Amino acid sequence: MGEIRPARTYGIATANRAPRVTIAIVAVILFALVLLPVIASRGLIQDLIFLFYMLALAQCWNLLAGYAGLISVGQQAFVGLGGYLLFAFTLIGGINPLLAIPLAGAASALFALPTALVVFRLRGAYFAIGTWVVAEVYRLVFAQVKLLGGGTGTSLTPSITSTVPGIEWIKAVLDLRTPAARDVISYWAALALAAATLGFVYLVLRSRRGLALGAIRDHEAAAAGLGVDIYRIKLAVYVATAAITGMIGALIYLQKARISPDAAFSVLDWTAYVIFITVIGGIGTIEGPVIGAIIFYLMQRYLADFGASYLILLGTLGILVILFAPTGLWGLLAGRMGWTLLSTRRRLVADGSHRQS
Repeated sequence: MGEIRPARTYGIATANRAPRVTIAIVAVILFALVLLPVIASRGLIQDLIFLFYMLALAQCWNLLAGYAGLISVGQQAFVGLGGYLLFAFTLIGGINPLLAIPLAGAASALFALPTALVVFRLRGAYFAIGTWVVAEVYRLVFAQVKLLGGGTGTSLTPSITSTVPGIEWIKAVLDLRTPAARDVISYWAALALAAATLGFVYLVLRSRRGLALGAIRDHEAAAAGLGVDIYRIKLAVYVATAAITGMIGALIYLQKARISPDAAFSVLDWTAYVIFITVIGGIGTIEGPVIGAIIFYLMQRYLADFGASYLILLGTLGILVILFAPTGLWGLLAGRMGWTLLSTRRRLVADGSHRQS
């Protein structure tokens, strides 16, 4: 008889962390972006603020839809909620505007809990429609709040916008007026929020919870059969993205200094464009929303003046990507070139030589 060999054991290994070259490149880019206001025009700073918060919103929606399977078309609910909470905290509560941003995020997470109890009873297309309806309910409710301007909205007072921490220092160092100095503060806050969102998504996907999200994305029924708590994982992702989206909304309307229900809860500005960014870049990848946000920014920067033709071009690009590159532009490039920047994949390895994720 042949020798009896012991059964081999297997485990899950997480993909190697980002290469040092990638980390170095990202660090250099971040450092350059931090210093950019020293030489950049105010117009460029405002454009990059827009790019950063659209990138952060796209990363949140990608985590929801691309991994948790929650196809929401109502994320504008938390953009508007965050914006209105910022106005409430500053105008009514007298809280420092920068402090009001994380407070708006925390309050948005609290609002997300009862919202989830309603929309999580729905599935598929009904869930998507339900999130949209909830966003409309929020819009109608805030349109009735007279202290915040009702249906016409309200503006931040100069005493608030001119007292954002750091403005006087920036005015002195960069020789800027108050509005331009406030834009620089908003720029740094938007950059920090976008970088933190990207880092948060990456760390989540590399964790055990990320492994569960991958299982849910690939086959929800099979994941449930293996013991994954589907409801709890989805609820955690929904609440976390609501908190981040609320902070982004607060930052957006701190920079704009004016808010109204129709603008704050706009499905086109805060959900439709975000879905477009994620889909053309590559849903279910971290790099995809980055590529999509850059493309969207360039198209809006150079084509928005063409009016209706601009929207036609957006729609045409979206259709072409869906037809010929269903994994998105990043998925197409990564598949052909073998590129991997921020890998979160796992593999099966034998004999305990793996590192458990």
